[in-house]
Amino acid sequence: MASKRISKELKDLQKDPPVSCNAGPAGDDMFHWQATIMGPIVSPYAGGVFLVSIHFPPDYPFKPPKVSFRTKVYHPNINSNGSICLDILKEQWSPAFTISKVLLSICSLLTDPNPDDPLVLEIAHTYKIDRAKYETIARAWTQKYAMG
Repeated sequence: MASKRISKELKDLQKDPPVSCNAGPAGDDMFHWQATIMGPIVSPYAGGVFLVSIHFPPDYPFKPPKVSFRTKVYHPNINSNGSICLDILKEQWSPAFTISKVLLSICSLLTDPNPDDPLVLEIAHTYKIDRAKYETIARAWTQKYAMG
């Protein structure tokens, strides 16, 4: 069941890829994908290319995929291990979601961080009290880790 669903999502992604993202199997294993997300233009991540790992559980789509950044990101909802704090990857997951929807949600999170549900308190604090400093650091990290 899972591999059939994953194959269908791959076909759909190839036919109609989401804006500024792409994804597919990292090798021969259909349950392990790699994705790239282009930093949204209207964010301090603009110009960056972010690598993301996707691991589908054997009971996908009834359980969410494990998605993590492999590129370092300065963001209140993404920690130094690349873990992402996003409700649809946890308690709000639904089998109706596709990997395409997940990638779009991650892009949206880059544009609009959620400092009220942070994974990194210190970054959320900076975001809330000194947005200019947050954006300067996020831009610097994007240049250092996500560009060339």
